[in-house]
Amino acid sequence: MSETNLSMNDTQAYLTKEKFAELKIELENLKTVRRKEVAESLEYARSLGDLSENAEYQEARDMQAAIEERIAHLEQVIKEAKIVTSDKSDVVGLGNEVCIQKNGEKGNICYTIVGTEEANIQDKKLSYLSPLGEALMGKEKGDEIDFETPAGKQKYKLLKIS
Repeated sequence: MSETNLSMNDTQAYLTKEKFAELKIELENLKTVRRKEVAESLEYARSLGDLSENAEYQEARDMQAAIEERIAHLEQVIKEAKIVTSDKSDVVGLGNEVCIQKNGEKGNICYTIVGTEEANIQDKKLSYLSPLGEALMGKEKGDEIDFETPAGKQKYKLLKIS
């Protein structure tokens, strides 16, 4: 793990300190609690007899595979993660909160620019690799932002960077 402000020349997992801690907690829970629960489910399902037609056994095996896949993913993300710190500059980068206004509309909306692992539009966390995120990167307050979406070209104005 290392800290960074804006060097995004690779496909690195960029995380805030909060998300990094959250992923570490999730990983620990998967390794200690969920693995044990699935092992117990497998043991119970085995005790039911014929494994070839045992739906509970197959379900527990599928759950075990999903948990192991998630553990491997989280270990990789945590190992290679770069922690972003909010750079209070005049240019949009990872960790910045931006407020934008769609052309022709009165209201504005604010997002925090984050890495893909952390993106969640309901929480107003926008991936820097999304069409809007890419269009915002490197822009300054007052800039016009144009980008393509499946619904057509979108135009916004950058009102605030913090």
